[in-house]
Amino acid sequence: MDSEIAFDRSPMFRVYKSGRIERLLGETTVPPSLTPQNGVVSKDIIHSPEKNLSLRIYLPEKVTVKKLPILIYFHGGGFIIETAFSPPYHTFLTSTVAAANCLAISVNYRRAPEFPVPIPYEDSWDSLKWVLTHITGTGQETWINKHGDFGKVFLAGDSAGGNISHHLTMRAKKEKLCDSLISGIILIHPYFWSKTPIDEFEVRDVGKTKGVEGSWRVASPNSKQGVDDPWLNVVGSDLSGLGCGRVLVMVAGDDLFVRQGWCYAEKLKKSGWEGEVEVMETKNEGHVFHLKDPNSDNARQVVKKLEEFINKSY
Repeated sequence: MDSEIAFDRSPMFRVYKSGRIERLLGETTVPPSLTPQNGVVSKDIIHSPEKNLSLRIYLPEKVTVKKLPILIYFHGGGFIIETAFSPPYHTFLTSTVAAANCLAISVNYRRAPEFPVPIPYEDSWDSLKWVLTHITGTGQETWINKHGDFGKVFLAGDSAGGNISHHLTMRAKKEKLCDSLISGIILIHPYFWSKTPIDEFEVRDVGKTKGVEGSWRVASPNSKQGVDDPWLNVVGSDLSGLGCGRVLVMVAGDDLFVRQGWCYAEKLKKSGWEGEVEVMETKNEGHVFHLKDPNSDNARQVVKKLEEFINKSY
């Protein structure tokens, strides 16, 4: 019967033995708005009709400089829940664009289990390549043509979106997508994991560990290595080929993935990669706290740090 549950990840989702998924979180959406919100306007674009791939673009209402940094953002949710149009992401990107005076593109990739890994990565890659079609100023979208500064392109994301940002930046260099194009990446509480603890400081709760392992099976049912799959066990991979010059890793002290974020930064420094990496830790906060309580002082500090990273000059 369809009522038999195969994997329960409440309050986020349930998967039934029939294969049906019931998403309990992240299904609410909010429309874009050409009426300024916090001084920011937004609109949605379908850039790949054949795959029904879309994204949301955010722009300051009053553009006071000729060109703006471009922030390409990938939402979190374990590849399974949430969308680019979820209220927390709309709020967060609106605040970030207002603070950083940038143009933001929030990518909506197809989700597992209907579209298992690596499809979310492929969709995200297609979205990145679509954005880059605007370099000459003759792309599909006027806002990007007119206002995007392709000398300042940043990839960012939280949780699974941070994971995606890392992998796309590796692929961009490997495939010579555009040398020196990605200025930097911002990984917020990145979803990295491994079968064994990453270091002596990583304390694991059995229940939470089973939750991560089960969620990965839902997202990547064809993986033969489980959570040691290189898609997820990023810190166990070679990081030297990262295709950007700067990295900001944000971690939260009470987050399950905090040590993974710290170890990623440390391994990156020792990998032979020649860029600059920094870590910002927010003590006494959990995973993606800034999305859950965007008006808190700590959430404002996250936005402020993004603004500083994007607009840092040399």
